[in-house]
Amino acid sequence: MSFDIRSVAVIGSGTMGGALAALYANAGLDVSLLDIVPTQLTADEEIKKLSLDHPAVRNRIVNAGMQAVLKSKPAALFAPQVAERIRVGNLQDNFDMVAQADWIIEVIVEDLKAKRALMARIDAERKPASIVSSNTSGIPIHQIAEGRSESLKQHFLGAHFFNPPRYLPLLEVIPTPDTLPEVVEFVKRFAEDRLGKGVVICKDRPNFIANRLGSYLGTYAMRYTLENGYRVDEVDEITGTAIGHPKSATFRLADIVGVDVMYHVAENLYNAVPEDEARADLKPPALLKTMVERGMLGNKTKHGFYKEVREESGKKKFYALNLDTLEYERPDKFIYDSISNAEMLDTLPEQLLYIVSQDDRAAMFIWDVTAHYLAYASHRIPEIADDIISIDNAMKWGFAHKAGPFETWDMLGVARTVERMASQDIAVAPWVKEMLANGHETFYHNGSCYDPISKKYKALPVSLKNIQLAHKRVVTANDSATLRDLGDGVAVLEFHTKMNALDDNIIEVAQDALTELDKHFDGMIIGNQGEHFSAGANVLTVGIAAENGEWDKIDEVAKALQDFLMLVRYSRKPIVTAPFGYTLGGGCEVAMAGARIVAHAESYVGLVEVGMGLIPAGGGLKEMLRRVVSPAMQTPNVDVLPYLQRVFETVGTAKVATSALEAQQLGFFGPDTRIVMNRDHLIADAKQTVLHLVAEGYQPPARTQIYAAGERALAAMRVAIYSMLSGKYISEYDALVGEKLATVLCGGKLTAPAWVDEQVILDLEREAFISLCGQDKTRERIWHFLNTGKPLRN
Repeated sequence: MSFDIRSVAVIGSGTMGGALAALYANAGLDVSLLDIVPTQLTADEEIKKLSLDHPAVRNRIVNAGMQAVLKSKPAALFAPQVAERIRVGNLQDNFDMVAQADWIIEVIVEDLKAKRALMARIDAERKPASIVSSNTSGIPIHQIAEGRSESLKQHFLGAHFFNPPRYLPLLEVIPTPDTLPEVVEFVKRFAEDRLGKGVVICKDRPNFIANRLGSYLGTYAMRYTLENGYRVDEVDEITGTAIGHPKSATFRLADIVGVDVMYHVAENLYNAVPEDEARADLKPPALLKTMVERGMLGNKTKHGFYKEVREESGKKKFYALNLDTLEYERPDKFIYDSISNAEMLDTLPEQLLYIVSQDDRAAMFIWDVTAHYLAYASHRIPEIADDIISIDNAMKWGFAHKAGPFETWDMLGVARTVERMASQDIAVAPWVKEMLANGHETFYHNGSCYDPISKKYKALPVSLKNIQLAHKRVVTANDSATLRDLGDGVAVLEFHTKMNALDDNIIEVAQDALTELDKHFDGMIIGNQGEHFSAGANVLTVGIAAENGEWDKIDEVAKALQDFLMLVRYSRKPIVTAPFGYTLGGGCEVAMAGARIVAHAESYVGLVEVGMGLIPAGGGLKEMLRRVVSPAMQTPNVDVLPYLQRVFETVGTAKVATSALEAQQLGFFGPDTRIVMNRDHLIADAKQTVLHLVAEGYQPPARTQIYAAGERALAAMRVAIYSMLSGKYISEYDALVGEKLATVLCGGKLTAPAWVDEQVILDLEREAFISLCGQDKTRERIWHFLNTGKPLRN
């Protein structure tokens, strides 16, 4: 049986329904978003003398849901235009949209009776091969489809996305005993490839995998906080990035999710699992119920465990809830030796090992909560999953933990932690003790993981689309970069500095890479598997050189990057760049240099140097002129100013694209950019693009010229800058930076428009960059950024 998903119907336009409509639209699918028809008029509708039959009234609920999608922060859509793929309707007038859909997604109220009634309607209208899924997290999946036709049951499953689905990769797929295996396999493959999801197959147990463990972890941590006198902000300080969890940590996460949601999930779970050995730990603390009754629901009501307060100074701060008085208090600074010393270690395993070996308040909290969490995870096999990798992946993909519970356990040492846990009467599952008794010391070992069912190690699943660079042969390397052999005549140049900032060592390996490419490879990728593609040049190097007046060194560094990127652009063999995450400043310039760009959808791209009082100097301005201005000027009698202003505004305001699609629209990425939804597939897709270019007989582009608009256009841009300054929209120093930027974009001191060699613009970039480095305010901005990580406006 084959399936072809082109159109999707999402039923329920609440927070999750709207976000799912956006997700599928982002993936290029046609989406119908539907909701119920109102049964009462609003006061505003009565004033307008509308009736319940009026179209605006009948679609009021779904229209409100769609407006929430458009206004959501962070953005649910890759770009505003994506909303054009979503049409709205209601369940009375537009049920034909459901009948036409290839995938029907139920996201309505968590009420079994309502869901069954909807399934009956879907069963009567759906196409025979359409897939039907429910996003429920609290109702057994098999109960929803009870009493329906054999065809619907065979094509029905749970598909539980995590919110916000654009940003959290986890999709829990829950088949019923009636679900066809080919439906499960198709949904898994489609979700991975088209939606960019990490898919975990779950058993139909309460809260599935991630919310089962996440609810336990959050509830236990909250109870430990209350019983041992910790503060809200104190706990968040020690349970976030210090242990490989997001900054949202424990209580901030509750505010984001919603205190009411956390309470109801925990309460429902407590009632649903009377046989759970740790059921007492699942019961939500009475504090949560009190907060819900008082409307302290978190972000949605602007106060929960935190409340934004404007202090007398005018500054806004998030005050933390005093758990005894339920009043909000100014946040405090918490410094613990266990955390401070761990931060100086290089890897998460080293950091965690050190922390749990200490005995201060932070270490005691982290050990106790982690130990109980690991023990609880061990007891959930085989109840919620038969394998450890599904549990680990669910927690990484659903909660953005850097390691799942069993990976964390390996980091801490299974035998030593089990012994310590036993001394504290923390019981682990018998299969863990059996594993150790049989001489198996870790859950993961040499590309395999321990299988509690067979009691043996089994090879980890391998996907050809998930290339692990660490396993590939090293051709040449230093501390900042590595050239690896991907096979099939393709190499990859990989950065591995902090934030993959560009430094001299990267340029050194990059130059060697070009030599190796010329001699031994057919093509190359510039990409990596760090947290970000590249956050730009090493600002510290520039700051020190500027402080010491080493202008020749700054020029040398900038020219080395320019020269390397020009060699990339005109390489006789294809070089594909594979950006993702932060692709900023010099990182953006690297991405733009490739013969093709294969970008992860979640790429945050921009030439942001003006935030430090500088302008791009690695060829970024040259590339923006080549991509945006020069093509337009191929047409006779075209006014250059709108195109120049577009580039000036993009660079001059340090505009950052919030998706690869938006990066195309701003001109950072070209129209031939391939956008990949699944980050794990990025290197494999980039490799296939290289091989495709080779097979087509790739030829480098001919040396191009850049349209330089000259003094008249520069004069017009100076007027605009002066107007901004006069209106006090920008500072005098911003105006100086803008002047330098405009001068480069217009080609310097040209008396008339001209087509100039790329090197002319490159030289102007460096000249302006060095000139700005000599300004006191630029150096002030650079050091402010290095100290705070934030741009300084003055």
